[in-house]
Amino acid sequence: MTAPQERESLYGLLPGELETLLAELGAPRYRADQVLHAAYREFAESFEAMRQLPAGLRTALAGRLDLSPAREVRRVASDDGLTTKLLLAMADGTLIETVLMQYPPSKPGGRRRSTVCVSTQAGCAMGCVFCATGQMGFERNLAAGEIVAQAVHVGRLLRERGEHVTNIVFMGMGEPLANYAATVKAVRILTDPRCFGLGQRHITISTVGVIRGIDRLAGEGLQVGLAVSLHAPNDALRRRLVPTAGPHSVREIMAAAKRYFERTGRRVTFEYALIAGENDSDETAGELARLVRGTGAHVNLIPVNPTAGGFRRPARQRVLAFERILREAGVNCTVRVEKGAEISAACGQLRTDEAGRALIAPGEIPVREGASAPARGLLRRRPSPAPSRSR
Repeated sequence: MTAPQERESLYGLLPGELETLLAELGAPRYRADQVLHAAYREFAESFEAMRQLPAGLRTALAGRLDLSPAREVRRVASDDGLTTKLLLAMADGTLIETVLMQYPPSKPGGRRRSTVCVSTQAGCAMGCVFCATGQMGFERNLAAGEIVAQAVHVGRLLRERGEHVTNIVFMGMGEPLANYAATVKAVRILTDPRCFGLGQRHITISTVGVIRGIDRLAGEGLQVGLAVSLHAPNDALRRRLVPTAGPHSVREIMAAAKRYFERTGRRVTFEYALIAGENDSDETAGELARLVRGTGAHVNLIPVNPTAGGFRRPARQRVLAFERILREAGVNCTVRVEKGAEISAACGQLRTDEAGRALIAPGEIPVREGASAPARGLLRRRPSPAPSRSR
């Protein structure tokens, strides 16, 4: 007996690929636009709901494609309601994390920005000592459709509020450039006007410093932002924090960032997780300033999430002193306003919390309202002690 054909995710198909499949099914090419509009504009959750399609075609598509591969297992929200963390189960049961971060309008009457932080892997092989995801090890790569499905899931959630996704950051679980093909395909689907339709400049890909991947990305003809998790201005310190870093990783990263800027015209951001007693001294700040000064790059200082054993967030005064040294040296830098610390928004934390719980049945989604203080922690992937914001 022939085994049943495994269904591919609709969210993993570019428009041309969907047109090819429809041709195989004997349907005209214009049906592709109807399917994509229903999936990405109406957020249809089944092919049966696409009533503009003939019944036979709906049935045929349902037999070949999967339209809803992600199941929400758990949801937690911050005190102020601006950060929502989702634990999602893929079709095979793999658990991954996705975070929605919202920011108040920059001017009266404006719309608030809604950024989705997506995961590209279940677990991570980079082993950053202060990152929760890095400490859980590597499970598997996510397919492009599984990455896109995270944005679609949040898009549905926002539509209920009369809002929409404005930005996407590849800063969740995993190293995007270690899952290169799926990451780039997901970007193309998310930015295709017939699919999710987000502008390329509204997407940022974060990497711990996969040099070959940075160079490949620079040649893709994409206008996405690049964020590199640097965390140290010298190789000895960086290898202590990022065990997989090479012996000359700092020099190689700086050179790759320069090549990326020259080829794309897009400024590179260096992510720097500030860890008390590790990389937050005045001397280290001076060394970082000398390394970055004159490159045109931006430095994002991220006080590490205080959840990993042995790692602490520097005192506020120390963070400001570190920032001041960089600014006085002419380095463009900011201290990240963190969001969601009280709901374990750093990568890997929610999944780790869930490890000791039985999976919640669909529909049973407890929303915990965080503690009492306003949300101040972000969710960067690499920047969190054991976890990281969302890179």
